[in-house]
Amino acid sequence: MKIEACQSAFTGVGVGPGDPGLITIRAADRILHADVVSYICSAPGRSQARDIAGGLLEEAPGHQEELPFVVPMNDDRTPANRIYDLAASDIQQRIDAGKRVVFLCEGDPLFFGSFAYLLIRLVHNRCEVVPGISSMHAASAALQRPLTLLDESFAVASGRHDLGQIVQTLDAHDSVVIMKAGRSRPRIIEALERAGRTEEAVYLEYIGRDNQRVETDVSRLPVEAGPYFSLFLVMRAGRAVK
Repeated sequence: MKIEACQSAFTGVGVGPGDPGLITIRAADRILHADVVSYICSAPGRSQARDIAGGLLEEAPGHQEELPFVVPMNDDRTPANRIYDLAASDIQQRIDAGKRVVFLCEGDPLFFGSFAYLLIRLVHNRCEVVPGISSMHAASAALQRPLTLLDESFAVASGRHDLGQIVQTLDAHDSVVIMKAGRSRPRIIEALERAGRTEEAVYLEYIGRDNQRVETDVSRLPVEAGPYFSLFLVMRAGRAVK
């Protein structure tokens, strides 16, 4: 299979939800031929995106510079935006030096992806986006249940939405994916109860990874914060595939 050569200076690459086998052929090509590989990491230096792409980085020919950035995960976006400004400046320096920069993102770069914050700062360059498999599609595949069928309505909500917003979404749509569950898990559990949809919900965390967890009985979940990489999938009971 022939892959078109990259003509872009800055490329956002989706590496999928966790299983390296879900990295697309184009994504692998861009990673292998990058001069600089950048990604978000935690304060201890751990990066989920880098872990997923680690095997490819070991195979890459020649020397690749790795450019990690620690972005604080809190509700106040001021510190995070400051880091994105600095990251964009560092990446721009590499681009100006004629280097091809790839930025790794879990899932898809433009679906709740940190790449979006860099793209708006660096869009004046030649940019490319390589889509990746999102966690909600991986969750659907893991459960072997379609996200939506025929005339069913479908919505994506964020755990950062307030209680009323989540309940309203659950009331209005047949299928709902609630992303960013993590710290918002108690609020999401309450929203499911208020909307009468607890029994229709499935909770998943670390999809596609060795520590993947699937909980089909949401009422058994502790009403406390969960891991960042988690979501709820809510589908109408009694639906039939026709």
